[in-house]
Formats: sequence, structure tokens, C-alpha cells
Amino acid sequence: MDKREFRAAASLAAVFSVRLLGLFMIYPVFATYARNLTGATAYKIGLALGIYGLSQGLLQIPFGILSDKIGRKIMIVLGLTAFGIGSAVAAVSNSIDGMIVGRALQGAGAVGSVILALVADLTSEESRTKAMAMVGITIGASFMIALVAGPIIAGLAGVAGIFWLMVGLALLGISTTMFIVPSPHRLSLHGDAETVPAMLGSVLKNRELLRLDFGIFALHAMLTASFLVVPELLREGLNVTSRNQWIVYLPVLLVSIAVMVPAIIVAEKYKRMKVVVVGAVGSLAASQIMLIFSSQNVYVLLAAITIFFAGFNIMEASLPSLITKTAPRDAKGTAAGVYSSSQFLGIFVGGAAGGWMQQNAGSIGVFILSGALAFLWLAAAATMAHPSALSDSTSRADL
Repeated sequence: MDKREFRAAASLAAVFSVRLLGLFMIYPVFATYARNLTGATAYKIGLALGIYGLSQGLLQIPFGILSDKIGRKIMIVLGLTAFGIGSAVAAVSNSIDGMIVGRALQGAGAVGSVILALVADLTSEESRTKAMAMVGITIGASFMIALVAGPIIAGLAGVAGIFWLMVGLALLGISTTMFIVPSPHRLSLHGDAETVPAMLGSVLKNRELLRLDFGIFALHAMLTASFLVVPELLREGLNVTSRNQWIVYLPVLLVSIAVMVPAIIVAEKYKRMKVVVVGAVGSLAASQIMLIFSSQNVYVLLAAITIFFAGFNIMEASLPSLITKTAPRDAKGTAAGVYSSSQFLGIFVGGAAGGWMQQNAGSIGVFILSGALAFLWLAAAATMAHPSALSDSTSRADL
């Protein structure tokens, strides 16, 4: 990458990360906070946590298509403005219904696909993989930082303070987009980086891609549903409030990273991707079984959370690679767009269905729901084609 390409990739990765930081920081503390809002029920709390995924998932591809017509930077600024307005609405809301509106508005700023398209506009084909990797690493780092930082900031400024911080992050992202991100000389349609509407049909008929789409859907549904009940289990088991639970999340995430790195090396270097994937999904399923019985033993709870995040981080790192290997070259961007929308729709279903299960069947019902998703995913993963075979066939098809 030359200096201009590095500046483009780094600044757009920063824009991506400031938004995700705000969204993920709310996860560990939201359920406890929302119980005190007027009209709150377990179902509505889950809906409020997950609804940003619905608006995000539905608008991700339209935002990308619109950016081809009226400009990438314009759409990013509009999306971050919607995110900032939604954050302000959430910050001042005293009712769960107001919170739902605010969270839906946050998700309406669906700029992820536009940012990736702009990265493609500003980088050469030779540098694009490195630029996309930079964005991907930033996303993963943002998630881990947010889980630790969220409870700390909530302890200092309250949960409303996190939402006001999101407003500030939105303004920072807008400023970065306008004044630091280079302007492309022209907009181009990059089949390897953005959604091509004409390719949607073939992508949606590809069974191997659909397995991966279901995987990211299930992964984020499980994550969102878990945060509806795990903070309360930690409070009861360890007598640690949600605002101090970073003490738990930090070592858990460090252990999960220590497990993830060698797993990814084995998967990529030694071509054991399917074994690693099936093992990671199996660990996710096992963690849900353990969580069902975790209220009786705090050590089981901590072990279950650690196993869950180890599996989560392995799959979060592996699935994008599998999408790239599985999709035909001219449909990689379209496959990534469908994959991203599936992720956000999983967040919505995890929040809404998890909240409904909690309201009607308690925390055990939430883990049964997540466990069912994990076992369905395990069946899909066990019957997937070997990634090396997919790569070979895709390469031959591209020639």
C-alpha cells in the first residue's frame, strides 16, 4: 500500500470502529439498565437490544446501492448522522418504547457496506486485501475493547453516558470522513467488495454460502441473547454488578484470544479449517448446555462463558475467510453483503426471541434457544464441503 492507500484504509477503519465501539459497549450493561425504564418487560428489553440489527440488516445493501448513485461520503455522513440522532434519543429516553425507537434509529445508519465500497474505490486491486484486513482487524479489536470499556464507562458516567459518548463518536466519524478520508477520483462497482444486485440470486442459491450465512446469523443471535441474562447470573454468582463485570470479561477475552490464535493457525496453515470450525461450533453448543446448569455453580458459569467466547472469536475470525474462499470472484462482494445482513438479522432475532424466551421460560429458556441454534449450526458445519476443495473449484471456475 502506498501512503494514500494506507491513509484511506486507516481512516475508514477508524470510522468503522468508532461506530462499533459504541454499539458493543452497551451489550454488557444494557439489560440491567433497561429494567428500570418505564414499561420494560423482558421481551421489550430484548427487542430494544436487538432492533438496531433489524434496521441495520435491512438497510445495509440499499445503502451500498445508493452510494453508487449519490456518493460514498454523503451516505456515510447521512448514516452516521442517523446513528448520532438515535444515540441521543436513547440517551434521553425514560421509557423502553423510546429506547426501542432510539436503537432502531442507530441501526438505520447502515454504513458498513458503503465504507467497504469506499475502501475499494481508494485502493488498487493489489492492495485491497491488506486494506480489507485492516478494517477486519479493527472490527475485532473494537468488539473486545468495547466489552471491557462499556462497564467501566457505565460506572463513571452511567449507561446514558455511553449513549452520549456514541453521539460524540458519530461526530468524530463524520469529521474523519469529511476531512481525513481521501475523496475517490471516481466511483466504481467492485464485484469483489460490494453488492451487485444482479448476483443476489446466484448467491442466495449457493448452499455452501447459505451455511456460512446461517452460521453468522446463529453466532450473533446467541451473543445477543446471552447478554440478556449472563450479566444477572454474574451478579448473583459473584456478587459483581454489571458496571464492574469488566473484571470478568477481561481475563475471559484474553483466554479466548490465546485459544483463537493457534486455532486459526492450524486452520489456515495446516488446512484443517473444517475440523476447527466444527470444533468451535461444538464448543458453542457445549457452552449453552453448561449455562443451563450454571446458576448452581459459579465455576461452571465462568467456564461456560470462557468456552463461549473462545468459540465465538474463532468463528468471528474464520467465517469471513470462508466467505472469501467459497464465493465466486465476481460475487465476493455480494456474498459479503448477504453475510453482513445475516449477521445483523441474527442480532435482531437473538434480542427479540431471547427476550420473549426469558419472559416466558426464564434464563434457561434463553439458553435452550441458543443451544438449539448451535446444534442446528453444528449439523450444517459437519456437512459443509472442505474449504480447500471450495477454493480449488472456485479458482477453476474463475479461469
